[in-house]
Amino acid sequence: MDTFYTNEKHTQILIALMKKHGIKKIIASPGATNICLVASLQNDPYFEIYSSVDERSAAYMACGLAAESGEPVVLSCTGATASRNYMPGLTEAFYRKLPILAITSTQRIDRIGHNVPQVIDRSVEPNDIFNLSVYIPEIYNDEDRWSCEVRINEAILELKHHGGGPVHINLVTNYSPIYDVKELPDVRVIKRIYYNSKMPELPNGKIGIYVGAHREWSKELTDKVDKFCSLYNAVVFCDHTSNYKGEYQVFPSLVASQDCYRAACCSVDLLLHIGDISGAYVAIFSNKTWRINIDGKICDTFKNLQYVFEMNEEDFFEKYIELAHISTNKQQNTFLLEWQNEYKDIYNNIPEIPFSNPWIAKNTISHLPENSVLHLGILNTLRSWNYFEVSSTVRGYSNTGGFGIDGNTSSLIGASLFDSNKLFFGIVGDLSFFYDMNSLGNHHVKNNLRLMIINNGKGAEFTMYNHLGAKFREKTNDYIAAANHYGKKSAVLIKHYAEDLGFEYISAKNKEEYLSNLEKFVNPNILEKSIVFEVFTDSKDESEAHKIIRNIKKSKKGIVKKMVKDTLGEKGILLLKNFIKK
Repeated sequence: MDTFYTNEKHTQILIALMKKHGIKKIIASPGATNICLVASLQNDPYFEIYSSVDERSAAYMACGLAAESGEPVVLSCTGATASRNYMPGLTEAFYRKLPILAITSTQRIDRIGHNVPQVIDRSVEPNDIFNLSVYIPEIYNDEDRWSCEVRINEAILELKHHGGGPVHINLVTNYSPIYDVKELPDVRVIKRIYYNSKMPELPNGKIGIYVGAHREWSKELTDKVDKFCSLYNAVVFCDHTSNYKGEYQVFPSLVASQDCYRAACCSVDLLLHIGDISGAYVAIFSNKTWRINIDGKICDTFKNLQYVFEMNEEDFFEKYIELAHISTNKQQNTFLLEWQNEYKDIYNNIPEIPFSNPWIAKNTISHLPENSVLHLGILNTLRSWNYFEVSSTVRGYSNTGGFGIDGNTSSLIGASLFDSNKLFFGIVGDLSFFYDMNSLGNHHVKNNLRLMIINNGKGAEFTMYNHLGAKFREKTNDYIAAANHYGKKSAVLIKHYAEDLGFEYISAKNKEEYLSNLEKFVNPNILEKSIVFEVFTDSKDESEAHKIIRNIKKSKKGIVKKMVKDTLGEKGILLLKNFIKK
């Protein structure tokens, strides 16, 4: 009977990626749990396979073979204590930085602790036998496949990363007896590029530089990014935490968040990803992504990562500036104008919106003093303010690292301590403020603080028209949105607290009151006291404001798509997707 590759999809992907990365040397030990892998490998003439009954000996054989050949060597063993016998050899490999890929086949890990034969716990390992250990479960959907590809790429790349060393893959099997797959799947290879590597060629077309949360930019980096954009028809996608202040900045949130319209400029041929976690949730579509970060980590945020450039951002852009001067195929710079026109078209058509966080942002952001610093609370506040551009001299931050509400005001206060001659503005929701309100009592707080509290009496995020929580209507308030805590929008609770701590307190409950207090809040001078500005809004108005802003521009295709989604509902969409796959 002819046998080919196993029908276990994750094993097929592992084999395909081993081939794509040029790994062919394998030392296999006998067993049942690793049959699907070994049987598939031995029927592929690409691989050079050796047998070793003793796993301890196999690991040391791999050390010798790797050291002599300079190539990675794969180990494969069954379950039970077989993997334990790799430890001495892998310890040797760890300290000699030898590229050994130990693939230990295993049953499902949820069987651990249930007296299932040959199932042992590999979740805790000595520190000096692997540089990296990844777990590869079976594949049941697209998300599983994506995770499988990324983790295996990451494991293989780690074999030679920072000098190299052993890596562990814990590979689940369901002992499939079917070996009828003649062709391995097409897999996405991720590669790591170093400073001295040959730089891959940039594709023709539109290029976007997506900047997550980023520290203050140096003039050198800004100049190089501007030069790169001018040469390659590129733009820089930003939110208020990106802090890029160059000539090619675009704020995509307003354009990219339209419910029934997808602008052509939201699609790029290549996305260059720099910075850290972004809280913008921007729908930018790219054919492929290159990540540039000195950490060299495989962060596949957009699920189409092709290269990771382990180098400084300045070095990356400098190299491609040099390559552009060598090349004669330069791009005409039109992409920035396309984005600017889209933004203006939508911005200029924003109708009157209810008194809300988005309205406050629209009517405040252009009045922020030059050279001030803006700290934004997560989710609803960050989203609301990201719709609108800010002065090039204003830097922005948000706690998008851990993405919690628990320290927004404290972070603002900490930043304000650094420079008493600079104004620091903070915009937070009521739950975030009360969670962290004790920070206002810190006796180090100075008079350069301007804190705005958007008080809608709940976590308004969970009542937004397009949020998962909104489907429960009024019941959302009970536990999901945590309504009616902290004085139920008391008009005096925060007032007394702020004033007793030495702050000046102002408030507003409608547009007229807000505008009458705005001049004081954004006064560019350091005043005698720091200011707490409490603004009372309604969560229904908050939701309606976002709905209006996100439905300014529509296309026929977008309207039909939205109608289909609304008609079919969540279950219908899922059924349709599954039907299409079949």
